[in-house]
Amino acid sequence: MTYYYKLGKIPPKRHTQFRNDNGELYHEELVSSLGFSGIYSNIYHKESPTNVKEVKESKPYGYKVLEDYGLKMTHLKTAEIGKTGSDYLDARLPLMVNSQCVISLCNPTELTMDYFFKNADGDEAIYVYEGEGELHSQFGVLPYKKGDYIVIPRTTIYQFDFDTSKEQKFLIVESKAPIETVGRYRNEVGQLLEHSPYCERDLHPPTHLLDLKEKSNGDYSMMIKKGNQLHHYVYGNHPLDVIGWDGFLYPYTFSIYDFEPITGRIHQPPPVHQTFQARGAFVICSFVPRLFDYHPLSIPAPYNHSNIDSDEVLFYTEGEFMSRKGIAQGAFTLHPGGIPHGPHPGTIEKSIGKKETKEYAVMIDTFAPLFLTENCLPYIDKEYPYSWQS
Repeated sequence: MTYYYKLGKIPPKRHTQFRNDNGELYHEELVSSLGFSGIYSNIYHKESPTNVKEVKESKPYGYKVLEDYGLKMTHLKTAEIGKTGSDYLDARLPLMVNSQCVISLCNPTELTMDYFFKNADGDEAIYVYEGEGELHSQFGVLPYKKGDYIVIPRTTIYQFDFDTSKEQKFLIVESKAPIETVGRYRNEVGQLLEHSPYCERDLHPPTHLLDLKEKSNGDYSMMIKKGNQLHHYVYGNHPLDVIGWDGFLYPYTFSIYDFEPITGRIHQPPPVHQTFQARGAFVICSFVPRLFDYHPLSIPAPYNHSNIDSDEVLFYTEGEFMSRKGIAQGAFTLHPGGIPHGPHPGTIEKSIGKKETKEYAVMIDTFAPLFLTENCLPYIDKEYPYSWQS
């Protein structure tokens, strides 16, 4: 849950007449979640948001699941991946999928977008592990930088304005369930609790609306992702021609560098690192620099663990992850439910006496089994399942 926010001009009462200086009505649009029962925002457009000029041919936009891969602990050496495609949509490379989410990397070569994009399949959490720029949407201009999570509600119309002086590298998680702040961090009216690892000050909404001309007639391409297809619509006016909006539903950023770690006398389990939730689907956790345990006999390295309800994905972004050997920035490990996993040999003893870690990693724990896509084939470390031998 985000907090109430507004930008631009809005009428005193929703669903009432709201006119421009020429006496023409603005066009109200309710963007709501969970039907009419979830969070929502009311947007006021200068022109109608339904002005479709052309519907072009749809094209496939999906993935193929890797058949007969079996049950294996997996290291994807995606630190070596390089560019994943040309423009933003072409470069979105799905690597792990299930019925509730898609996990992709996106390292585009072309740092321009001459179209708008809308994901009608799910919410998106985009982790920026390299890059800087702005996300433009009907909710306004949202600056982003390295280390930011960009949380985008489904059906948000957006376009990236990349800083072309910087390489852009994204980890993208698409979710069938809404991506939210963590329920146990909130009080009964939705405010983040005093002892949560972040607060509303750390959630950054759009800063201002785009400065568009009063009339924005033309041809504006919008690519809509729905049902593993891209549907190409052409609208007769600028999709972001908004005079104002208010509500609780909008894209925002949260920086991994603003996550305040929770530590203890003995090793704390991964839920203390939880950053977001998608109820019934997965959680996202942030591993950040932190002091280690301070019990005199503590073992900072994590203990061996058997997942019985989830698959665990770790994406390594900065620093040296103390419990793993040979893992580079931009690589994944997948530890599926059904097999115990833990620190590599030698890392437990090596961790004893250490006072802190300076690692950054994003963890995604899914509650339905994950499947690799055929895009993973060039990056699978075939020796990884045997890397626990002493």
